[in-house]
Amino acid sequence: MDGRDNRGHDTGADTHRHGSGGDKRGHDTGGRTVGRAAPALLPLLLTALLLLLSPLPARADPAPQLAGLFMQACLPYAGDAAALRDWARKTGLPEVPEPARKIFLHGAPGTVFDASVPPEKFVLLSPDDGLCAALTNQAVGADVIRALESDLTAAGIAFRLAIERNDKAVPEIHDREYLATKNGHGWRILIATVKDPKGGQAMLTAAPE
Repeated sequence: MDGRDNRGHDTGADTHRHGSGGDKRGHDTGGRTVGRAAPALLPLLLTALLLLLSPLPARADPAPQLAGLFMQACLPYAGDAAALRDWARKTGLPEVPEPARKIFLHGAPGTVFDASVPPEKFVLLSPDDGLCAALTNQAVGADVIRALESDLTAAGIAFRLAIERNDKAVPEIHDREYLATKNGHGWRILIATVKDPKGGQAMLTAAPE
């Protein structure tokens, strides 16, 4: 599986691992105002994740796998739902059927893929608006942050932390939002993890910037 989309820009994701509403405003770490502090579907997706994915006993760290799925699927194809779904099908990821699909997307149009690597559970969300999200049921927040930042650096993607705060809609979730760029392409990346230091559900979301 490579990291190039059908528009030709390269995220460097081919070297990575896997078997990953309305306008809101906030302030970045430098005090500047930034738009779209989080994708509008985030609270809905996190709620669905909490409902559908039951935590498993601690196993080998799934954070690198989640980051790898995100690098291969979401960064190359964020903003192009058709290309993302084509990649997922060619990769052999099965579609999640109803009613789980509808619950994951909170009724929004789109497609959900099962990207699990047993015994770990991973889900790839492709709403029609072009967002891309990779989810898992059990990961430690600090490990997810470390794995994704390491992968972004290895891929030559420049990034900076723009917003960090507890999620307003789901208080037990902690959000870190990044602005990232490479070769003239930009992304808004969101890491959403449970605050429990023992870990739990985690989601990585990408939208074109």
